[in-house]
Amino acid sequence: MEYLDVVDEFGEPTGEITERSEAHRKGIRHRTSHVWIYSLEKDKPFILVQKRCSHKDSYPNCYDISSAGHIPAGIGYEESAIRELKEELGLEIDINQLQYIGQNAIYSEEEFYGEKFTDNQIYNVYMLQLPVNTVFTLQESEIDDVKWFEFDDLCNAVKNNNIKHCIIYDELMMISGFFGGEVNEK
Repeated sequence: MEYLDVVDEFGEPTGEITERSEAHRKGIRHRTSHVWIYSLEKDKPFILVQKRCSHKDSYPNCYDISSAGHIPAGIGYEESAIRELKEELGLEIDINQLQYIGQNAIYSEEEFYGEKFTDNQIYNVYMLQLPVNTVFTLQESEIDDVKWFEFDDLCNAVKNNNIKHCIIYDELMMISGFFGGEVNEK
């Protein structure tokens, strides 16, 4: 079982913990870390996305954040982000490589495999710059594939639902601010 800290509206632990499946069944607020891996090629930003496995408990076969995960009880945002990068992509990085760009919240209600799934999370968003030729060791139980997208193309694909994804468009707009520009909409 995976236990998570119950958190307040600012992402601060309340002192209570909950089991992950219970958090999603009951809509209990918890934390996650999101790391977007990017590269700058010919003055254009590229973003790495992962394709979730078909047997995931939520959003199977969807393109998602480069690396993200629930934060276990008693662990911090950055520590969890580094752990997820190692587990999911085989990356070992230094904490100083993470560039914090903000915090956000999401609340959604979905149904997967006939069961209610409520996602009520506070998440920190980080950027990590790596070259496009980085070799990743994928966690096969979590990820089917990874793919680089030119940033504007990814934003347009998400906005227009041209790919099967579970990416929050508002989060891409946070990243757009990080890159200091506007998305060229198509």
